[in-house]
Amino acid sequence: MLFTGPSRILAGALALPAFLTLGLSAQIPKAPLGLPPLTWPRQNPYSADKVELGRYLYFDRRLSSDETVSCASCHDPQKAFTDGAPVSTGIRAQKGNRSSPTILNRAYSLAQFWDGRASTLEEQAKGPMANPIEMGNTHDAVVGRLKGIPGYRALFTKVYGSDEITIDRAAMAIACFERTLLSGNSPYDRYKNGDKKAMTAEQVRGMSVFIDKAKCDKCHEGSNFTLNSYANLGVGTDKPDPDVGRFAVTHDPRDWGVFKTPTLREVARTAPYMHDGSLKTLDDVVEFYNKGGIKNKNLDPNVKPLNLTDQDKKDLVAFLKALSGEGWQNVKAPEELPK
Repeated sequence: MLFTGPSRILAGALALPAFLTLGLSAQIPKAPLGLPPLTWPRQNPYSADKVELGRYLYFDRRLSSDETVSCASCHDPQKAFTDGAPVSTGIRAQKGNRSSPTILNRAYSLAQFWDGRASTLEEQAKGPMANPIEMGNTHDAVVGRLKGIPGYRALFTKVYGSDEITIDRAAMAIACFERTLLSGNSPYDRYKNGDKKAMTAEQVRGMSVFIDKAKCDKCHEGSNFTLNSYANLGVGTDKPDPDVGRFAVTHDPRDWGVFKTPTLREVARTAPYMHDGSLKTLDDVVEFYNKGGIKNKNLDPNVKPLNLTDQDKKDLVAFLKALSGEGWQNVKAPEELPK
């Protein structure tokens, strides 16, 4: 890893329909430049067929109660696997209270969701289906709907050896697909790999601001630019009824107002920013940090005024744009879903 800093890591077969002939390569995906090799959970090993099943499920709106919302509704590949909105929108146009984080590079994450309430991607995949504001369904209803679709029974048979459909099997397939959504080979990665023309002079200066002056790497460290830890920046704490963040999960007073530190990979493509989508641009984010966040009873000690110059700010934003990479742009919704 490039950066170092203090870590607080928290830790009888059915006939197969024609669309299955378009399956993915059987070779385990290779991580793009700048990312470590992928690891796969022992309980949910990689298979190309499982990834393909997960892709269908990820884009299928039939997993929601009224068949209007899919995983891709809030995590759209056209928007770097976010939805480009301050907060997510679920069934019946209901608004959540948090921004949809990118799915990219979640294979390298530990706990999931802004508050870390899901310990794995598999657990996370099941959450929105049963959330009344998001997909508004029940796990039993999801399973019942999938069982009524012959194409899915064929897919589950191919992946798992039987057409038994469970919510855990569905979540495993979605998580397997999501672990292949990667961003690397950015200008930054190529620069660190020896191509000194990959980043502009402004971006090189911005990298120095990131590490030496702003010390962003205290939280955004390593190949994925996150410690997978949590911090209170003060975002939203000045509101009448603030989001308490991870405190709702742990009930530990030290977790009041803290949220998971996101990756900075593709950050230029994933506006708006912060857990509530309250900052519209990267310039806004840099200015927020430069002022030292918002003071509150639990502000992280690393968040304090930075005293950046106007040139520092421009260079820092330029560097963040150098973290836009490759490896995910060709992911598309299936032309046809199982029937």
